[in-house]
Amino acid sequence: MASTEVTDDFYKRIETSDELSAKKRAILDFCQKYSDRKIALVTSGGTTVPLEKNTVRFIDNFSAGTRGAISAEYFLSHGYKVIFLHRHKSLAPFTRHLTGFGFLDCLKVEADGRISVIDNVAPTLRPVLDEYNKVKERDDLLRVSFISLSDYLWLLREAVQILNGHRSKALIYLAAAVSDFYVPDEFLALHKLQSSEGAPDLKLELVPKILAPLVKQWAPEAFTISFKLETDPTILKEKCRRALNTYRHGLVVGNILQTRRNVVYIVTADEDYAIETTDVEINDGVEIERKLVADLGHRKRLSSSFQRIDF
Repeated sequence: MASTEVTDDFYKRIETSDELSAKKRAILDFCQKYSDRKIALVTSGGTTVPLEKNTVRFIDNFSAGTRGAISAEYFLSHGYKVIFLHRHKSLAPFTRHLTGFGFLDCLKVEADGRISVIDNVAPTLRPVLDEYNKVKERDDLLRVSFISLSDYLWLLREAVQILNGHRSKALIYLAAAVSDFYVPDEFLALHKLQSSEGAPDLKLELVPKILAPLVKQWAPEAFTISFKLETDPTILKEKCRRALNTYRHGLVVGNILQTRRNVVYIVTADEDYAIETTDVEINDGVEIERKLVADLGHRKRLSSSFQRIDF
C-alpha cells in the first residue's frame, strides 16, 4: 500500500478531539492575520498513547518539551510569528524560566500588604518578563495544546495544511517526541483496565511516517526540520542521512540522549556537522538552541527550498 493510502487509513482509525475544530479555527485566524509574515510551527513535548477510551492509563515518554520551548523563544527573536503546538503542561516559552524556582519562594509580602518578587530573583526574571510582554503585545505567539498521540497528529495535519498557504514563508520545526506505536481504537478497553483481571494483552501497531505526506503533499514549499534522537552514537548520523534521503525535507537535527543539551548534529543534503556549546558558554547561560536557530538563518546556500525563506 502506498504511503499516502497508509496515512489516510491511519487517520480514519484514530479519533478526533472535541476541541479540534476550535483549535483549527485559532490556527487559521492566526495565519490569516499574518498572511504576509514568516511563521514557524514549533512542535514540542511528548505524546501519550491511551490504553482505555476513558483514559486512566497510558504509555508516555520522558520528553518535557525543553527543546521546543527554548527554540520557540529564539524563533520569536528572529522575527517569526510562532505557532507553538505543545503537550499540555509541558515547558512553554518564557514560563520555562520559572522551573528553576519554587513559584511561592520567589514572592514576598511587603509591610503594606503588597506582593513583590524577592530581590535575588528579580534580576533574572525581569528580562524574561520584558521579552514576554513584547511578544504578548505584538501577538507573536499562538499556543495550541495536545495530550494524546491522536490529538497531536490531527492538529499537526490541520496546522501544516493551513500553513501551506504561506508557501516558502512557513517553517516547520518538528521537535515533539512522537510515539512510534499506538493502540488502535478498536482494541482499546472502554473503561479502566482492572488489575484483578490480570495483565492486559496489548496490541500495539506502528504509527505511519507522517513526514512523508507532510513534505510531499501538505506543505511542499515549507522548510521542514525533523529531529532524530538516539542513544547509540554509532548509528545516529546514518539514521539522520536515511531520513533525509527518504523524505527530502530541509534538514535533520540529530542528538544523543546523554549529550542533547550541549551538542546537536546537523545533516543536510550536502554535509553534516556538529553545533556545540563550550563549558564557558554553558556557564554563561548560552543554550544550544540559540546556536541552532541562528545556524538555520545561514542555511540559504544549502538548498533552493531554503533560499526562499527570508530570515
